[in-house]
Amino acid sequence: MTAVPSPRSPRRLPVRRILCLVPLLLVSLVAVRHHSVLAEGVGHLRTAQWPWLLAAAGMTCLTWVAAAVTRQGAVVQRLPRLRLLATQFAAGAANHLLPTGLGASAVNLRFMTVCGVPLARSSAALALYLLAEGVTRVGLLAVLLLVFPDALRLGSLLPDAAWGPLLGAVAAVVLLVVLALASVRRLRQAVCAFLRTALGEARSVHTRPARALALWGGSLAFPVLQAAGLATVGLALGLPVPVAHMAVAYLAATVAVALVPTPGGIGSVEAALVVALVAAGGPVAPATAVVLTFRVITVWLPLLPGALTLGALVRLKVI
Repeated sequence: MTAVPSPRSPRRLPVRRILCLVPLLLVSLVAVRHHSVLAEGVGHLRTAQWPWLLAAAGMTCLTWVAAAVTRQGAVVQRLPRLRLLATQFAAGAANHLLPTGLGASAVNLRFMTVCGVPLARSSAALALYLLAEGVTRVGLLAVLLLVFPDALRLGSLLPDAAWGPLLGAVAAVVLLVVLALASVRRLRQAVCAFLRTALGEARSVHTRPARALALWGGSLAFPVLQAAGLATVGLALGLPVPVAHMAVAYLAATVAVALVPTPGGIGSVEAALVVALVAAGGPVAPATAVVLTFRVITVWLPLLPGALTLGALVRLKVI
């Protein structure tokens, strides 16, 4: 009898190879969509003072270190340092490709679970990181506004007539959340379970001075480095606004734009920064040039290598 050849098994779909190409595709789409902004920003680089631009680039690199320190401070388990730093670089690219920080959150959540941190604790650490970063950013803005009360002409940022609808919208969102929690039992149970885990993780982190220092020190260093980066770009292009006022303008703009769900804030951040710098006393044209140059340094130049790093981390199963 002749042996019957066994049927060849179908080839598995190379999912990870496909996922490696997704970041590059998204980068191409974003670059094509915003090509005019990118080209104008690159044009301003030729007229700037290069020492200040190099300082801005250095501060941008340090923001990834600050993010890595903060991520480690938010979880008790020790994470591999080099892979953690590479993940923050890749998460920066993912953050500019998906709305409202979802990209960075997804990358970091996946990284922690691969490192052996249970999903519940990973989610709690992610929430603790976001809380610390938000508290320090708003707190730093409040302190600077107390020290420099004339840094911004707030009336030009938000007219008096807009306060009523804004507060009404906030109250409506809070009311909807309360009603949803009160009426949906499973949702309430899930939220309560998550809060218990998050509070337990926060207590564990704060019983370790090194972790607490990393969490709060890194979360404070992150917006300081970002604001300093904008200020150095302003100095490079000769923007006639004091450095401290540029820092206040940056913090005010990023706090305001955090509620706008656009990928990486692209578009909304530029508009908010221009308005904030004008409110700080800068002319419109130089303020626009500063913002475009700043976004090229902090977003567009790292975007392609960040996407390549993201693809490599997916291929190597780091995330």
